[in-house]
Amino acid sequence: MIYENEIEYRKKYGIIAGVDEAGRGPLAGPVVVAAVILHTEDKFAKLNDSKKLTARVRAELFPIIKQKAAKFSIIEVSPAKIDELNILQATLWGMQQAVEELSEQSIFSLIDGNKVPNKMLGSAEAMVKGDSRFASIAAASILAKVYRDSLMLKLHEQFPKYNFAKNKGYPTKEHMAAIRKYGITPYHRKSYRPVQQYTFDF
Repeated sequence: MIYENEIEYRKKYGIIAGVDEAGRGPLAGPVVVAAVILHTEDKFAKLNDSKKLTARVRAELFPIIKQKAAKFSIIEVSPAKIDELNILQATLWGMQQAVEELSEQSIFSLIDGNKVPNKMLGSAEAMVKGDSRFASIAAASILAKVYRDSLMLKLHEQFPKYNFAKNKGYPTKEHMAAIRKYGITPYHRKSYRPVQQYTFDF
């Protein structure tokens, strides 16, 4: 169905970009936003909402999508930007940047979620559970998820006490215990309530 929906929207609007994010809920690390334009003939086995796929399948699809997509962009929204704008506005800002980086003036963006950025290039529509309804959004969800997970693995190497390799920055019991014991890193989101009472301790 994700390909049928995509074809239907292409007939109506022309160039379609799927847009999705990863990392709104974690206490640490960036939000990552991806935008993807697929070729009409692009079909990927196992393509689905990234949350419904195993890490192995996501890792397999990541380079294939990057290689075969007509265009794609991946944007990191830093913890500092999240603290400055709040998580919703920072995510919408990242979506706006990701679409602009595609450099397509006549573009229709399908945004996973229920909000469209105010200054989005071209036209756009928000799609609740869009990553399970449209191929381009599903592709964007995989790029964002795999890219962010790889960033958190790098942060784990730098700050192994927090076990970012496992929790990816989410507020697990282990992660919260590490924050209480060691304080927060420069990559924690200081505006998030669970970390507000802890200070940088490195």
